[in-house]
Amino acid sequence: MLLLVLVLLLLLLLQTLLLSNAQHPIQTQEIPWEPNRGRNRGPLLRKTQSIHTQNNSIAQPIKSWPDALETTGAGSTEHRARAPDHTAMMPSRVKLKWGTDEPPRMGRRATDDHTTFNTASSQHNSNRRLTTNPPSGFLPLFRLPVLLLLLLILILDSCHALRLTNGGGSLSKGAAANKEQLNIGLIAPHTNFGKREYLRSINNAVTGLTKTRGAKLTFLKDYSFEQKNIHFDMMSLTPSPTAILSTLCKEFLRVNVSAILYMMNNEQFGHSTASAQYFLQLAGYLGIPVISWNADNSGLERRASQSTLQLQLAPSIEHQSAAMLSILERYKWHQFSVVTSQIAGHDDFVQAVRERVAEMQEHFKFTILNSIVVTRTSDLMELVNSEARVMLLYATQTEAITILRAAEEMKLTGENYVWVVSQSVIEKKDAHSQFPVGMLGVHFDTSSAALMNEISNAIKIYSYGVEAYLTDPANRDRRLTTQSLSCEDEGRGRWDNGEIFFKYLRNVSIEGDLNKPNIEFTADGDLRSAELKIMNLRPSANNKNLVWEEIGVWKSWETQKLDIRDIAWPGNSHAPPQGVPEKFHLKITFLEEAPYINLSPADPVSGKCLMDRGVLCRVAADHEMAADIDVGQAHRNESFYQCCSGFCIDLLEKFAEELGFTYELVRVEDGKWGTLENGKWNGLIADLVNRKTDMVLTSLMINTEREAVVDFSEPFMETGIAIVVAKRTGIISPTAFLEPFDTASWMLVGIVAIQAATFMIFLFEWLSPSGYDMKLYLQNTNVTPYRFSLFRTYWLVWAVLFQAAVHVDSPRGFTSRFMTNVWALFAVVFLAIYTANLAAFMITREEFHEFTGLNDSRLVHPFSHKPSFKFGTIPYSHTDSTIHKYFNVMHNYMRQYNKTSVADGVAAVLNGNLDSFIYDGTVLDYLVAQDEDCRLMTVGSWYAMTGYGLAFSRNSKYVQMFNKRLLEFRANGDLERLRRYWMTGTCRPGKQEHKSSDPLALEQFLSAFLLLMAGILLAALLLLLEHVYFKYIRKRLAKKDGGHCCALISLSMGKSLTFRGAVFEATEILKKHRCNDPICDTHLWKVKHELDMSRLRVRQLEKVMDKHGIKAPQLRLASSSDLLNHHHLKERPPLLGNLSLAASAQDLYRSYKTEIAEMETVL
Repeated sequence: MLLLVLVLLLLLLLQTLLLSNAQHPIQTQEIPWEPNRGRNRGPLLRKTQSIHTQNNSIAQPIKSWPDALETTGAGSTEHRARAPDHTAMMPSRVKLKWGTDEPPRMGRRATDDHTTFNTASSQHNSNRRLTTNPPSGFLPLFRLPVLLLLLLILILDSCHALRLTNGGGSLSKGAAANKEQLNIGLIAPHTNFGKREYLRSINNAVTGLTKTRGAKLTFLKDYSFEQKNIHFDMMSLTPSPTAILSTLCKEFLRVNVSAILYMMNNEQFGHSTASAQYFLQLAGYLGIPVISWNADNSGLERRASQSTLQLQLAPSIEHQSAAMLSILERYKWHQFSVVTSQIAGHDDFVQAVRERVAEMQEHFKFTILNSIVVTRTSDLMELVNSEARVMLLYATQTEAITILRAAEEMKLTGENYVWVVSQSVIEKKDAHSQFPVGMLGVHFDTSSAALMNEISNAIKIYSYGVEAYLTDPANRDRRLTTQSLSCEDEGRGRWDNGEIFFKYLRNVSIEGDLNKPNIEFTADGDLRSAELKIMNLRPSANNKNLVWEEIGVWKSWETQKLDIRDIAWPGNSHAPPQGVPEKFHLKITFLEEAPYINLSPADPVSGKCLMDRGVLCRVAADHEMAADIDVGQAHRNESFYQCCSGFCIDLLEKFAEELGFTYELVRVEDGKWGTLENGKWNGLIADLVNRKTDMVLTSLMINTEREAVVDFSEPFMETGIAIVVAKRTGIISPTAFLEPFDTASWMLVGIVAIQAATFMIFLFEWLSPSGYDMKLYLQNTNVTPYRFSLFRTYWLVWAVLFQAAVHVDSPRGFTSRFMTNVWALFAVVFLAIYTANLAAFMITREEFHEFTGLNDSRLVHPFSHKPSFKFGTIPYSHTDSTIHKYFNVMHNYMRQYNKTSVADGVAAVLNGNLDSFIYDGTVLDYLVAQDEDCRLMTVGSWYAMTGYGLAFSRNSKYVQMFNKRLLEFRANGDLERLRRYWMTGTCRPGKQEHKSSDPLALEQFLSAFLLLMAGILLAALLLLLEHVYFKYIRKRLAKKDGGHCCALISLSMGKSLTFRGAVFEATEILKKHRCNDPICDTHLWKVKHELDMSRLRVRQLEKVMDKHGIKAPQLRLASSSDLLNHHHLKERPPLLGNLSLAASAQDLYRSYKTEIAEMETVL
């Protein structure tokens, strides 16, 4: 129909020009479209037209053709009324011109209070120019039907467009008049010729709601949701904030929208970010849910927009990063770098990559080498200094061109480098010539057709969200209207039901395209399942330019997410790059020192090192390696090559495996570590300063002087200056047997416990009825007499305490015996504790020089101690230079004791030539652990703490890559495992067991001999006192004591003071005496005879007493023969026989009772 109208208009114009009168000039007035500045909606048309005739110049305003059409409503009453006005204007020879700098866009009706859509006729008329040039005379009659036909066609076309716009005629309006209106806002990209497509897509989506195959939408019975309820506005790429604010606050809030569809497919990334963020922030502050679909994901990222009520229909940054990492996983590229510009959302991209790497860490290990935000091209030098060969790029296309141009200059593109880019770099699949061949990227469809489809999906999501919201009884009183919501102060500032409604929208699940999962959202509002195209930059068919070609697809919902076909690789290679740096070669200088680097000869037959003997390393100097030397023969010659092993070699192997390089190990020629000597560096540092080597790997300590001329890596081992000494075997302390208890404990046992037990036992025996006073014995003459003294109690207590197997006199009283048992129990506990702890003190003591550290005064001032200690170190080492710098006197003294190697120094300490040896702490700890006899030990605290590091030439490009790996080895525990393997060790246990079985020398138990000697001296003193007693003291005590008090303390002392005691002693002598000659027998017979005569005299006296009426006591004297013949019996016959006193003579013989008892006890 539009084509027909155009044809008729052209014919009419042609005819009018041919029939125009040349004598009457044509006066025209152009009526331009006036764009509304600052806004991107269609302009409000305010146009006037002046008609000038030949006779006068009076200006008369009239309405233009498009204005008349725009002000025509659904009922078309105004249209019918104004039609004659348009025909009447035709004879006036008026020229109407529609032409503007900006195409017409959505405007506002002049008579209604709400916004509607432009009619189709307005769209048609806005794209053409209508010119009428009637002649000055009458209008020919044959042209009148043509004009009427043209007018009829225009009216019909306008009515058809109005029916599309208003969703039917007045009947549909009347049917929906009683229903509550559900309004939403729609933002779409501005376009010159696509507005009709937008309307058709909206109409199809709304119409299709009643034809869905899923759940029926029951809310349409009570609510009106038609095409007119979708308030549509087109927005340019970079609208002004005023235009955005006006669209949201004046247009959308005016019609009470309950959601906004923000659908933009602009791919000029970074340009629309600010406007998108501003729009979403305003919607979020107002509490209005937003369903968005945007090619520029950065503008809709939640971290950037801070919107909490947004659903994202387009694949998010997370989806893009996951697809890019899937490409890396496909080709086993484990390490990569992230390069971004300052594009909005670049922080979100980096964070999304890191989160995805953490999720995939279990089944595929990624390593992010570095993350660079490019603000200037020099920032890419960080990539040059690293081993990155795979880069993820996130930037705009313009920024990507600048970055890749700089990368090409820095040789970061080519066969070995892979660049994987995001959607923002590809944009509309326009490949720039600066882009390198073989680039890979991710992309999703942003065409107009895709936009129309997403508009339909957004309307479905809104409809099903409304259905779920309204069918929930909890929302019965919550209306889906933003009435009284305002951006100003007169209304509410936030829609209370917006967050509740958003939850229902987020839980919607609608049917997707064929063979695709349902459209659903995550808790964050992102699309749950997304599909991305994998693009590859390759030459076109004619090889004249580069094109982006789809080579695969990534589907987030499938297990095998990635499907890729043939790829054009960087540099037109036929195989994918390795993704790791190319092999490079390093010359590494070392100096042996256990356990870091150990030297051992290679296999003399094969010239190779065994598995446990390390790698081949050259020990010959450069000038010794002739050009014509046989390499195989040199490997078998230990003067040229040996095997290097140790901590540093294992660490070097890990570096070579991770970084992919080859190396040559060469021993330093002068064998020095590297110190300043006469203003010049020597040893390892000199090789680096003169750039004879690439790296130094050994136990090289970091200090300020070395750091001034070379570059060190991060320290791989902490160390300091330590002192090693040898342990000497000592002797057991003479007081070792007293050490199980302290002085207070011994005082408590000796003074309190023993004395208390002795006196208690003696007291209880004294007071017992069957004890010392012998009351039971006096009543029962059959009981043998018993005596118990204080000294015998002491003897009993000591014998029980030390469990001595000697004869003791036990008490008879029950109480005293119980007390004796209690003391025995105490003795058992005491001896058990004493014996258990005695073994710990009766051991040999190890003695050593216990220095506090390098700053010990005995070392710093060696002549202050007599004799001076002998100690040394290795000259031209870090330890030597440190001592020379801080302890000059000490350094000068120890020169005479310095050794050429650590092994020599330690051996000198072991054999006693040195008292101590000063060197690196970790090395000395290792040697202490490896000592077979366990005689070495480090003493004191470490001095000048520092670390071992890898040394490089100044400004070496290898420092950063080795530092990065060192930090990784420390984080994952590799360094600690190497340290445990090489540094820890124990003394040889077999050697220790053999040593413990050696016989003890005399000095090991000298304390026992000292104790015996002290006992002998004490016994001699007691013997002397005994002689003094019998010679000087006994006579005096016999006169004063009479044997009573002294007998209480000691029976032997008491009986020696009395006559009876002397008799007892003589009797004992007789019992044990045996005569060996006749003279002795004569004397013995004489004594026996005198004893018999004494008994005869006693009997005579008894008879005399009987004559005088005195009854003699019944006393029977034992004869001498009885005494001699019964000496073998346990119970000796009493010397005076059994004495039984009569009742009348009891007092007469009372004084004899005690003496008789004593004599019987002795016998």
